[in-house]
Amino acid sequence: MWKQLFNQTGKTARFIIRRDRIRLPIWLISIAFITVITASSFTGLYQSDIERQAVAETMRNPAMTAMVGPGYGLDNYTEGAMMGHQMLLFTAIAVAIMSILLVTRHTRADEEEGRIELIRSFPVGRLSNLSATVIVLFSANVLLALIVGIGLSAIGIESLDLHGSLLYGAALGATGIFFTAVTALFAQASGNTRGTIGFSFTVLLGAYLIRAIGDVSSEALSLFSPLGWILRTEVYVNNYWWPIILTAGASLVLVAIALYLNSIRDLDAGLLPAKPGRKHASRFLQSPIGLPFRLQRTGIIAWAIGMFILGLSYGSVLGDLETFLESSEMMREMLQAVDGLSLTEQYITMLMAIISMICTVPVLLIILKLKGEEKRSHIEHILARAISRTRVMGSYYFLSMFFGFVMLFLSVVGLWSAAAASMDDPLSFVSIFQAAMVYLPAMWMMIAVAVLLIGIFPSMTGFAWLYLGYSFFVVYLGGFLQFPEWMGKLSPFGHIPKLPVEDFDLLKVSTLTGIAILFVLIGFLGYNKRDITG
Repeated sequence: MWKQLFNQTGKTARFIIRRDRIRLPIWLISIAFITVITASSFTGLYQSDIERQAVAETMRNPAMTAMVGPGYGLDNYTEGAMMGHQMLLFTAIAVAIMSILLVTRHTRADEEEGRIELIRSFPVGRLSNLSATVIVLFSANVLLALIVGIGLSAIGIESLDLHGSLLYGAALGATGIFFTAVTALFAQASGNTRGTIGFSFTVLLGAYLIRAIGDVSSEALSLFSPLGWILRTEVYVNNYWWPIILTAGASLVLVAIALYLNSIRDLDAGLLPAKPGRKHASRFLQSPIGLPFRLQRTGIIAWAIGMFILGLSYGSVLGDLETFLESSEMMREMLQAVDGLSLTEQYITMLMAIISMICTVPVLLIILKLKGEEKRSHIEHILARAISRTRVMGSYYFLSMFFGFVMLFLSVVGLWSAAAASMDDPLSFVSIFQAAMVYLPAMWMMIAVAVLLIGIFPSMTGFAWLYLGYSFFVVYLGGFLQFPEWMGKLSPFGHIPKLPVEDFDLLKVSTLTGIAILFVLIGFLGYNKRDITG
């Protein structure tokens, strides 16, 4: 019985590896390379213990705790303590995203496109595809853990010892394994790719928010988040392994549940009941803009709620940040050297850069949905009617532009509401609103890049995600690691004036907007001329 269920799992796993022979190495090499390069750069940033401790003092504030996690080892802020504090969380999130996308690709996406049905027409077990996917992704994350661990220890930095480095790698691998299991579970629950990715990313975002709130206000709350578990390894400081064991154990339980659900459900069906549609579509649903909105309505609503909660979580710590500034003599001395600007205002600029890039994720999902629908041959049915390609692409473009503003606005409302309730002298809504909305041209540029790729290079739309990842890397770490200025300028977010600290630069914003408009026009022209994938 069991042998039949898992028949040909090995060959299926080799087939998955063959399909991902380029994609998977790119993920692994990119994450490992960025991790090792970042660690090696810490050595030249701060030349003395005094400089490192000054940085540690800035990292004690609640805003940074909410963003990157609690600072273990701040009293002796070595390169290893810096690495574990500033990089572990966001690198773990990148590994989680890798696992979510790859598991979805080989489970629910293949099922939607009929590949699983074709494979099962051969003597292949019912659970072979899911188990092969889990085996490949578990192995990939273990391999990543080893590469990162050995790579970090090979740098030769004293505080990045072999034990701590292997634990750092294991923390990343355990995160990837956990979200492999989470996605495998949602691939059974949801009836489509969109739902699988949406639910999995909701868990990831929820884990981040619960950890952020818990790290600032309640240690117990953080322990409800898998990301909170990973940070409790206290890597390069105390090097605890129990969070790795806990995460691996929880992952095995989730995989067992996913395998059971896969064995009892019908092919192409999800366990969550699908809501029956109306007998007759409304006029809005029949419009070029109504259909793409309806297809993505659930995801849009979920992301909108998430962005509002994200703003709330960051805004709620600004009151504690004021208290921290008043009690820190070192921070008061540092503030006097920054032209009288408060540290709260400076952190607002950094928070808005991070929030705007997170808000860009659902925006790209909306516009790139057009390429997904084309790949599934759904667009052909729409274009068979009296509807131009310009209207079809224009509807997705309009939705991405509109909801880009909505996501950013909701995060501002959440941040301001929480800040007003927690600060004695809160920042005005107008100043926070301006600090956020100035990033809209950068978001428009990201949308324009996606439109350009869809119109001219449809097989390279994944580059839009790589570009957003690069932007996050250079903007978030640029100040810490003192990257060359030109690296930041390669990202549209690197050209945005940091309000209210900097003056508004109309020339930069206008130039960025103009380039975005040009890319959009080229993308529309290309989409009207190229063949539609059938």
